[in-house]
Amino acid sequence: MARIAGIDIPDNKRGEIALTYIYGIGRASANEILASAHVDKNKKVATWTDEEAKAIRDVIAATRKVEGELRSETQLNIKRLMDIGCFRGIRHRKGLPVRGQNTKNNARTRKGKAKTVPNKKKAAAKK
Repeated sequence: MARIAGIDIPDNKRGEIALTYIYGIGRASANEILASAHVDKNKKVATWTDEEAKAIRDVIAATRKVEGELRSETQLNIKRLMDIGCFRGIRHRKGLPVRGQNTKNNARTRKGKAKTVPNKKKAAAKK
């Protein structure tokens, strides 16, 4: 297994796909990284030479924020929004969707499991 940015990437996958196992690298950025490291994107990770793996590591270290550094930056950005009390920060604080999604029927991913609210009993009508 090749180890890049602290992550063991799978040997049996093509380089383009294997690099997406690293947090912060998608398909487009994986292709850019492989192109700048002069490695064929269709080549399997198991067939990479040590020089190719080192070139990929160097490109990622020089041009990208990945894994822990990126995660901590994201968390700091969310914390900043919550501290200044803007709309997005308040939505983060309450655990509701941040980007304008409807919450009447859906949004279970953010809101959590549904909590059943009992019905109010109607007061007996006086005659």
